[in-house]
Amino acid sequence: MAAVVPDEELLARSQKGDMEAFTLLVERYQKMLYTIAYRFLGNHEDAGDAAQEALVRAYKNLPGFRGQCSFKTWLQHIIANVCRDALRRLSRRPTLSLEGLQETEGVPWELAAGEAVTSPEEIILAREGEDHLHKLIQALMPEYRMVIIMRDVQGFSYEEIAATLGCSVGTVKSRLSRARQFLRQHLVREREHFAKQSVYISKGGEGR
Repeated sequence: MAAVVPDEELLARSQKGDMEAFTLLVERYQKMLYTIAYRFLGNHEDAGDAAQEALVRAYKNLPGFRGQCSFKTWLQHIIANVCRDALRRLSRRPTLSLEGLQETEGVPWELAAGEAVTSPEEIILAREGEDHLHKLIQALMPEYRMVIIMRDVQGFSYEEIAATLGCSVGTVKSRLSRARQFLRQHLVREREHFAKQSVYISKGGEGR
């Protein structure tokens, strides 16, 4: 079995103009870029375009990359920026408002008493799977969608998110709190609905 060439070696060769090395990097990370873009943008066509744009930007900026983070993390920042720009262009698409939600800053995000979770992604994946996660996130307005994906799915720090979105850390935390609250309320209502349905079915239906 051939040894896997480290990213650092492929990157160094790419920066010297080795297109074969860059092609290997593209093959290694193009699926990751597409998956992230699809989470942000919600459809295959836009996600494919964004992934391609991210690779173009990465290639153009290779000479300036100094290894301040891993190549993978650098690509994640690039795709986040590409998707941010795309969401701004697509901002006319209908989304659900988060107005009226109570702020939950500093309060652990929980589905119910005794069921603490570390992120919305974990609980949604556990209960409904990847498709449900995607649908819920797509219902968020772009500014909320960006922060919850970057923080809870990609694991970026508050400072990294703020730098990418061009806002303060406080704004990032506020948006994240409201986005999590939206997801929590949605899941609680959904759980209550299915619980009522289960009771109804177990009794054989009303009037029987």
